[in-house]
Amino acid sequence: MSERTLVIIGAGGHGKAVAEAALLSGEWQCIAFVDDRWPELSESFGWPVVTDLAGLAALDIRVAGAIAAVGNNAVREQCVNAIHAVGLPLVTVVHPRACVSAAATIGAGTAIMALAMVGVDAVIGEAAIVNASATVDHDASLGDFAHLGVGVQLAGGVKIGARAWLQAGCSAGYQVVVGDGVVCAPGTVLRADGVVGV
Repeated sequence: MSERTLVIIGAGGHGKAVAEAALLSGEWQCIAFVDDRWPELSESFGWPVVTDLAGLAALDIRVAGAIAAVGNNAVREQCVNAIHAVGLPLVTVVHPRACVSAAATIGAGTAIMALAMVGVDAVIGEAAIVNASATVDHDASLGDFAHLGVGVQLAGGVKIGARAWLQAGCSAGYQVVVGDGVVCAPGTVLRADGVVGV
């Protein structure tokens, strides 16, 4: 079997975590980072930083797919647009210690990290982040480019809009709807009749 190389845009903390998840999954054997700190930054997590985003189209290495691993939702969307523009396959990375229902729908470019749980009939959009120990329970949905921080808990049926960011430790009870682009501070508790507290 030939080795498969994954391009990861973003060589920071989230990028390293995605690289580890990709390698542990067994689906990827090599990582090539793309980061705008190149060429000053030449290595991350033991793998080379090969170019900046502007140089993505001129990559002279054979790659099987790419993912944008940047926490900032707007920047991640720009990176995904760049991936599409150069014709690289946008791929999803799921940590092998995540629990993802076979009946869930996961959009391309999404990262699902260690100990995360995605329940039956949950729907995750394109290039979303479900961070470590986060839960997206049955029938919940997460919009394109949305971001769940570490330990965020979504009850069944919760709807999170595109580009929303629920920071670490947020929780959302039944029937909660979070609009597009909303940012919730760490530890925010949400319920259907509004924010309860932080």
